[in-house]
Amino acid sequence: MACRICSGRLREFADFGRQPISDAFVEPGDPREEFFFRLAVGVCESCTMVQLLEEVPRERMFHEGYPYVSSGSSVMREHFHTLAKRLLTTELSGDDPFVVELGCNDGTMLEVVADAGVRHLGVEPSGGVADLAAAKGVRVTKDFFEAATAARVRAEDGPADVIYAANTLCHIPYMDSILSGVDTLLKVDGVFVFEDPYLADIVARSSFDQIYDEHFYFFCAGSVSRMAARHGFELVDVERLPVHGGEVRYTLARIGARTPAPAVAAMLAEEDAAGITRLSALDRFAATVEGNRDRLTALLKGLRAQGATIYGYGATAKSATVLNYCGIGPDLLTFVSDTTPAKQGRLTPGSHIPVLGPEAFRDPYPDYALLLAWNHAEEIMAKETGFRESGGRWILYVPDVHVV
Repeated sequence: MACRICSGRLREFADFGRQPISDAFVEPGDPREEFFFRLAVGVCESCTMVQLLEEVPRERMFHEGYPYVSSGSSVMREHFHTLAKRLLTTELSGDDPFVVELGCNDGTMLEVVADAGVRHLGVEPSGGVADLAAAKGVRVTKDFFEAATAARVRAEDGPADVIYAANTLCHIPYMDSILSGVDTLLKVDGVFVFEDPYLADIVARSSFDQIYDEHFYFFCAGSVSRMAARHGFELVDVERLPVHGGEVRYTLARIGARTPAPAVAAMLAEEDAAGITRLSALDRFAATVEGNRDRLTALLKGLRAQGATIYGYGATAKSATVLNYCGIGPDLLTFVSDTTPAKQGRLTPGSHIPVLGPEAFRDPYPDYALLLAWNHAEEIMAKETGFRESGGRWILYVPDVHVV
């Protein structure tokens, strides 16, 4: 199989088996068959980009009923508002600036830009969340971003000072069209800023649930730098971010337009020393994940055999990988608690565990809760003090299987 970035040879290193669409929560009694695909991941021997081996049609993932909203977490709201304020004082402080966000979701970042009176546009293919953004006063177009989209936006609005994407670029297999579009839309001295899960953190923490249908690419500074160079861009800055289990914010500019920050060379050196894209390191990651899978299922089965009650917490997209790869169903988890109304009353994809609202989690509290939204552990544990006070214990599986 060929790399989607450079056509080099891909080497598979992990196979998570038959998986459903991660956000396709099932209506009880719905007779329609679920869509499944093989979730396997490989690394390119040439450009070192880590990527999925099978592409899921984008319309199956991003559509009118897409349930995830960026503003659902107070931590993420603050994260995006802080970033917006920074851009307003740096890249968007000139004469009549213009910023475009790819995959703006419910407009959590752009609402700050809109309130500041700065020209902006969100490009969001999922109609439901795009409507939420529009209701906040954000200017948004319901579309997928690609080369043709960029040409149309430039013709209507002129070039952009900043193009931004958060947890979006890694979702898009057709990177040639994306970067061609960025080249078309971006000002000569503009920047393309995007943030996505960091491969080094995924490997170090064995956070295998970061691998699911929506995450097609798993970036690191080295692979991003090589990808950018193929389209006339260079990596000029990197910033480690604590959100979503470890991300990096990458900044691209046209080659020679800006002097790369020292952080770029430092991260490239760290990655080279750690060998995070070497097949030997990725094989070790896969072996660790297999061991964690076995330990997690053994723990859950043992607790249930002792009569313990166990609920899931957080019907996240990435929990589809955990539940289906580990064979966890309603026999092990009574239900999964989630605050998203669109998911409540439905069943988890593939594993068919009921999803209930947070009031069910508290009436009564379980003996144990499997924290599927582990990347929000601090925020969740601070909120669920009653669970701890009742004697409840959290089960986590990143970086290894343990009980808190």
